[in-house]
Amino acid sequence: MISVKHLSKSFGKNVVLTDVNLEVSKGEIITIIGPSGTGKSTLLRCLNLLEKPTSGEITIDNINLLHPKTNIRKMRQRMGMVFQSFNLFSHLMILENIMLGPVSLLKIPRQQAYDEALELLKMVGLADKGYAYPDELSGGQKQRAAIARTLAMKPEIVLFDEPTSALDPTMTSEVLSVIRKLADEGMTMMIITHEMNFARNVSTRVLYMDEGVIYEEGKPAEIFSHPKREKTRSFIHKIRSFSFEIKSRDFDYIELSVMLEDFCRKQLMSSKTLNLIQLVIEELVTNKLPQAAETPDILISIGYSEESGGVEISMSYRGSEFNPLSAEDADTSLRIIRDIAKNPVHSYSDGINKLEFKI
Repeated sequence: MISVKHLSKSFGKNVVLTDVNLEVSKGEIITIIGPSGTGKSTLLRCLNLLEKPTSGEITIDNINLLHPKTNIRKMRQRMGMVFQSFNLFSHLMILENIMLGPVSLLKIPRQQAYDEALELLKMVGLADKGYAYPDELSGGQKQRAAIARTLAMKPEIVLFDEPTSALDPTMTSEVLSVIRKLADEGMTMMIITHEMNFARNVSTRVLYMDEGVIYEEGKPAEIFSHPKREKTRSFIHKIRSFSFEIKSRDFDYIELSVMLEDFCRKQLMSSKTLNLIQLVIEELVTNKLPQAAETPDILISIGYSEESGGVEISMSYRGSEFNPLSAEDADTSLRIIRDIAKNPVHSYSDGINKLEFKI
């Protein structure tokens, strides 16, 4: 249905999209997730040419949207868009807002447009709001009215640009309920959302965008339960990270300790957790990890999951294969480490050891 090849978009020197490639089939429900500022909205705006791509190709049923002879107005009618900010005309009643496009653009008779608008209002749960003005509606009601207005143009695909970002939780559920209903009816949709449970339950495919590219994509179960790439995993599980590189035998341990404490405080970790992290790192770095004469070359990485409250620590170090936790004779230092480090895993590849464990 939709094919995107090597799409890029820049605003001056600011590169927002880089080499985006995407295929969308009829009936698919694609949710787009990722950090703010990574090009999600720009991608949707390029699809219906609210933004003109810098380079690349967009086709709908083999019609090139960027060809000079393409009837853009006609193609846009096939692709409805629902924005964050509703964009209802405040001086028109809700029924008039919904009827405006079909009457003026599709040339549908007013009575037919009126009847269809009433049916759409029933579908989105606003049958009694047709004669109200936008200012008389809540945020969730305005967004449902905006969805009805988009559907009145009979689009083949609907693009949702963070439709719940301006709403409180109660209003969010109202809007998501309508989108679920459209999904059940087989509407092709692309939805930018920060509602992870919604994306997991409704999508046929999930795109994770980062740094202006589709960084990872897959079925909801793959993306949410078994993401393959680190940035996807960090985003899905709301992982906050800390890293510290040790390049000298005489590194400043006080600096490391202060930085660790600052990171843990920002994540609202308990003093007990902070103490355990500091203790296990001190014992490993000071007493157990091999240190070369000049450059120990140790990378400490800590991940904290806001979702579960769990802490994962990874320590990478160069040298011959060496697992500090495998010694048969456990001295005091090793007993401390084993008591703190849960589910430890050691691996070795290309001269680099990696020790991972949880707190």
